[in-house]
Amino acid sequence: MALGRLAGVDPGPVEVATPGLILPGRFRVDVAATSVVAATTAAIATVHQRRTGRYPSVAVDERGAQISFRSERYLRRDGRTVGELWAPLSGDYQCANGWLKVHANFAHHAAAAAAALGVPTDREALAARLRILAALDAEQAIIDAGGVAAAMRSAEAWRAHDQGRVEATTPPLRLHRLTETPGEVRPGPRRWPDASPSGPGSGLPGAPVPGDAVRPLAGLRVLDLTRVIAGPVCGRVLAAHGADVLQVAAGHLPQIEPLVLDTGFGKRSTLLDLRRPADRAAFDALLAEADVLVESYRPGSLAALGYGPQDLARRSPGLVVVDVRAYSSGGPWAARRGFDSLVQLVSGLADEAARSTGVDGPVPLPCQALDHATGWLAALAAVAGILRQRREGGSWRAEVSLAATAAWLDGLGRYGGTVPADPDLDDVSPFLLDTVRAEPGGGETVLRHVAMPGTLDGAAVRWASPPPWPGSSPPRWQDG
Repeated sequence: MALGRLAGVDPGPVEVATPGLILPGRFRVDVAATSVVAATTAAIATVHQRRTGRYPSVAVDERGAQISFRSERYLRRDGRTVGELWAPLSGDYQCANGWLKVHANFAHHAAAAAAALGVPTDREALAARLRILAALDAEQAIIDAGGVAAAMRSAEAWRAHDQGRVEATTPPLRLHRLTETPGEVRPGPRRWPDASPSGPGSGLPGAPVPGDAVRPLAGLRVLDLTRVIAGPVCGRVLAAHGADVLQVAAGHLPQIEPLVLDTGFGKRSTLLDLRRPADRAAFDALLAEADVLVESYRPGSLAALGYGPQDLARRSPGLVVVDVRAYSSGGPWAARRGFDSLVQLVSGLADEAARSTGVDGPVPLPCQALDHATGWLAALAAVAGILRQRREGGSWRAEVSLAATAAWLDGLGRYGGTVPADPDLDDVSPFLLDTVRAEPGGGETVLRHVAMPGTLDGAAVRWASPPPWPGSSPPRWQDG
């Protein structure tokens, strides 16, 4: 399996059921979804083997993998949609010589876009202004003002761009050992948590235990410092296989409720503001005992607070750090903010889809495929990093990016001819589950959501809890 070997893991076979495209579109989203789910689940099976002595059979339903890439679209609370995924100012705008997408789901990004163009935060005013501006000029003005936007480029234009050239040669997953500074001792391999099963589905595998008690990642501690989709998907995957995933958020940072719910299954949540000394002390205590830290904030923001990759490794020797970003490091856009829909525009994916269908304007992928695939790649990187650490010692850093994932998807080929119709709720119902969540003021709500794709024979693949209420857990580990 190429993705597993790219991460330094040589997993066993995977059985793929019901292959075939079920989402509309020209790009091989089915292959991308199946590949990342299969590679990650197989890597987790390797952890299972290391901890129990048995490699379980791995199976992936290709339809379920594709539907999982649309999980936020199918989320319902008591039968109703949870809320809007897109703010009024977000969307595609026609410019004097092309198209521009403005991403304004956070209020400060909306304000920055409007200020950059000298208009109020009103869609009609923004559209009128953009119609007389060149797309690239408007993109740069919004970026310079601290906003988030992307001009639609052709694949040829992206290949000629300095950042596009970087992405063309960057693998979708990079994992390397962090080099110790002079005088530092390389940390040795950490031990797997001991086995202590206390009932079906709750064991901490470290030695052979009953099959229904095995959760391959149980006892492993993951700090989840992420927002939106890609980074949170990583934590959601790890939680489904038993990791203690603690989402660390700051109360002053905006969130998008449907995405927080959709990606929160199996996690716990605590609120810490790393600008405050007391919260930093609590975070440092968590970090000292963490196995993995996943972060997806704007590149450089954690480093500015004293938590760059090397700082994290010094505070927690043997840690695996997973960086989730929009664009790969090493290019001129390494520090640029970005989201899935924007990367689709700059990378040529939206332009090619528009040309192939005769549409005047960007045509998106049938799902947030870059986000979801990158989240699964981040989970694969985390598992691979743990395996490498337990085998070789040291601290490890992985990098994944939406733009590198876009280049990988682009390389998977195209579908020609007739594409399937967009599946409706009845079509996807076999892949949906209902989970009950208690409300703080009493009563319960029912969340209908997409099930976790991928199975391991003899292991419990499930989320042990519904999405948490923000800040509902103290800043400590579950078994601490």
